[in-house]
Amino acid sequence: MIMATAEIMNLQGSPQGKLELPEIFQEQIREDLIRRAVVAENTLRLQPKGHYPLAGMNTTARYYGAMNSYRSGRHMGVAIRPRQKLAGGRQGQVRRIPSAVKGKRAHPHVIEKRLIEEINNKEYQKAIRSAVAATAHKELVKLHHGAEIAPFVLSNDVESVRKTSEVAAILERLKMSEDLRKSKNGSLRKGQRRLSHRRHFRRSILIIVKEDKGIVKAARNIPGVDVCTTRNLTASLLAPGGVAGRATVWSENAVSAVSDEVQKLTLRRQEQ
Repeated sequence: MIMATAEIMNLQGSPQGKLELPEIFQEQIREDLIRRAVVAENTLRLQPKGHYPLAGMNTTARYYGAMNSYRSGRHMGVAIRPRQKLAGGRQGQVRRIPSAVKGKRAHPHVIEKRLIEEINNKEYQKAIRSAVAATAHKELVKLHHGAEIAPFVLSNDVESVRKTSEVAAILERLKMSEDLRKSKNGSLRKGQRRLSHRRHFRRSILIIVKEDKGIVKAARNIPGVDVCTTRNLTASLLAPGGVAGRATVWSENAVSAVSDEVQKLTLRRQEQ
């Protein structure tokens, strides 16, 4: 197998050497597995819902049959359902049915419903490897982001950047300014931005490092930019929405360590 190489750039955007890419970057791209992994990760964020079993049933109302039909009032039909006891022969209020005032819910949530989509660990790791390989696929990255170079590999100095302005300047030198501009204007269906009362950004650029020496805090305030370590890689970060080929900036150490870290990854609930 011919080993692929990538050009290493410094923080000024100038080339300073070449790096042999591990075999993981030549993995077969399985978009079906990537989508399955993304769906499985998204279901981990769902919270089980349930209802109080006696909701709408805690009442003293009881059924009155035809023998006690006088309680329904003159010229009024008899409801064959539990009624609230009211004095004076007045029409009682119905209880214990979904259409009644303060009645039970018609179709309550079933707490036994399965929410989490399962995926085997080997399949999940295969999906991560496929998503990693897609970040080095020039045609896919160019299709979604217009980038001519893939993957972007920076020197290890990028892990120690501590200022947001420096991170933005680095991305500008890598000619990613167009992605940064588009990420500020997330496309939403008409009226959704007003209803949700929050800003939406398109997830455009991913920065992967081996160790966080300040880069996570520095880049987290830039719209559309995500930062993670190789230990915390997920399919949703590498392929948002299950679409492979995200523009990814790697540190030199991250490229060397990603193969070993992927073998340890399992689908787990992320800490909020």
